[in-house]
Amino acid sequence: MSQPATSAESSSPLLVAVAWMVGTLISFTLMAIAVRELVGAIHVFEIQFFRSVGALIILAPFALAKGRAALKTAQPKLQIVRNTVHFAAQLGWIAGVALLPLSEVFAIEFTTPIWTALIAALVLSERLNRGRIVALVLGFLGILVILRPGVATIEPGAFFVLGAAVGFAITLVATKALTKTDSAMTILLYMSLIQFPIGAVMAVPVWTTPDPLQMFWLLVVGAVGLSAHFCTARALALADASIVIPMDFMRLPLIVLVGFLLYEESAELFVLLGAVMIFAGNYYSIRREHRQRGTAAS
Repeated sequence: MSQPATSAESSSPLLVAVAWMVGTLISFTLMAIAVRELVGAIHVFEIQFFRSVGALIILAPFALAKGRAALKTAQPKLQIVRNTVHFAAQLGWIAGVALLPLSEVFAIEFTTPIWTALIAALVLSERLNRGRIVALVLGFLGILVILRPGVATIEPGAFFVLGAAVGFAITLVATKALTKTDSAMTILLYMSLIQFPIGAVMAVPVWTTPDPLQMFWLLVVGAVGLSAHFCTARALALADASIVIPMDFMRLPLIVLVGFLLYEESAELFVLLGAVMIFAGNYYSIRREHRQRGTAAS
């Protein structure tokens, strides 16, 4: 009689992790829709400014409850570097959403873990094992399949998104270093506090007063930009990356559907093939490291 209860208890964290990843998928999808609805009417600098405003509104109650401890950081210079790079990466991503089919934006963005592994090896002296090398090779091949240099005309938006993926990778490596000394709340708070004035200065020359509908979408950008990272972090805390990452890959078919229904976009075969290659490399690397940790623990 006790066996079913034990099984239910063991599966519960996985089900909760799945629920958090559903939140991640919805967050990233809503952000892409919100940006697509705003581009052309609101400048990318202003969109990025409101992203920080929305995040600050959400974080303020938690930061006030924590008091001065929320602002305590042992690595202020790294906070500045991290968030300056992240700001630029977000601008590249937004520009990509404005210029490319949504499926291509998300496919190229999936190279972020590959750039992260390469940068971590160079900066943090992390070892490039066989799994990570396979991920790098398949990732680069996947990008070549998507962009097809010399065969198809490469859109400028593709370079923006590729640059954004590298920027996100630098951000992840910096975040890993920051987590050794700073809390997650501190990292998120500094992200908003540093990017807020940068966005404000850049938004002033191109400012357009948003109408009520545009204001709604701007606030959506700020809210889901924060919720996407929070949901992913919660999912990773409850389940292995080898389970979470494949769920994250569901962003691609979801955004293909959204692009088709809302914007009459169709995903090219080469984009989907390249995305599968990138995913396969990432998944192989994660599964291999998971098995190695399991063998070491036993």
